[in-house]
Amino acid sequence: MQMNIIDTLNWRYATKHFDTNKKLSEEQLNFILEATNLAPSSYGLQPFSLVVIESDELRQKLKKAAWEQPQITDASHLILFTVNTNLSVEEVDRFIDRIAKVRQVPVEALGEYEAMMKGSIKRMSPEEAGLWAAKQAYIALGQLMVACASEGIDTCPMEGFDKQAFDELLDLPSKGLRSVVLAAVGFRSVDDKYQHLPKVRKSLDELVIKL
Repeated sequence: MQMNIIDTLNWRYATKHFDTNKKLSEEQLNFILEATNLAPSSYGLQPFSLVVIESDELRQKLKKAAWEQPQITDASHLILFTVNTNLSVEEVDRFIDRIAKVRQVPVEALGEYEAMMKGSIKRMSPEEAGLWAAKQAYIALGQLMVACASEGIDTCPMEGFDKQAFDELLDLPSKGLRSVVLAAVGFRSVDDKYQHLPKVRKSLDELVIKL
């Protein structure tokens, strides 16, 4: 699909009804995961994880925790954005090691950057750290949706689900994670009436304040 970015974003909408007969290829799935992995995050720390849910049996259970919304079972894949429940300075240590390896610089040369990040994390309360991490996950969600649209893949961002129930069904506490937001990914059904509705947005004069 070749469109400019504005046409692409006009084509995209929050898909309510997916075609259950159409599935993402492994190549398509890997593409959108790679694109999401390239999303910006504060410090570059990426304090979130993606849980890719394909199991039909599991999705039937999750549907009950999402008020029976059809996207849960009808989309090709569910991608759940989760965040660490206990963000710690060890996350910074792993990040510093990663930088040193990828950029081939000694860890010692990154000491000032490391200290700055650790100081920032230590100053956050658990609630503040959780909110900060969730903001980074939402940035990545936006990038996932744009990447999908660029390839003619439909998405539906979803906050309407019981996060605690999802956490329990997916055994996320054992992994030190909790649910934040969900993306249903796949291909729209020809019967989804929402695809034909024009977008309703503010005009730029209403949206933008120029100083």
